[in-house]
Amino acid sequence: METIFSHKPTLEGPLVRLRPIQGQDAEVLHRLLQDPEVAVLTGSVHSSTPQPSPWSVESLRSVYEQWSTSDDRLVLAIIDRQTETMVGEVVLNDLHEANRSCGFRTLIGPDGRGKGLGTEATRMIILYGLQSLGLHRISLEVYDFNPRARHVYEKVGFTHEATGRDALRFEDRWIDVHYMSIFDTDIY
Repeated sequence: METIFSHKPTLEGPLVRLRPIQGQDAEVLHRLLQDPEVAVLTGSVHSSTPQPSPWSVESLRSVYEQWSTSDDRLVLAIIDRQTETMVGEVVLNDLHEANRSCGFRTLIGPDGRGKGLGTEATRMIILYGLQSLGLHRISLEVYDFNPRARHVYEKVGFTHEATGRDALRFEDRWIDVHYMSIFDTDIY
């Protein structure tokens, strides 16, 4: 079944290029997922103690090969245009075409932080979704211990909608999750 996510674009910005993810990106993604900050801030682990990844390069290759042609999500690699290296990914997922809505998630590895790459990549994929794909609403979740990401989302135009209290158990304490969204009427 073809959806608005069937087309996999390449988007160019001053700092980043967003290109369709490929199975051959699995080694880079495996390395990015080993970064303790990525694991913690995405809520993938319940402790800051380093843990072996549950994903092998082969399993990631299989997943990303499937996602590269999938109609239910749009996964784009974030390429730092200065170094031409992949530093992360942006994802539009959980598509509900009748409601013209979807979810958003991203991850940025250590080589992509502190340079404005994540902000530009987020802005680019959100504008693409709202303007080019005709989405009305894009939503996300961000954990309370990730204020840097929340700042980026607010800068791009996301609005806080609600807080899910005690949503994640992390190192013997509970962490809230914040639900945020942006609408096509929010962009100018």
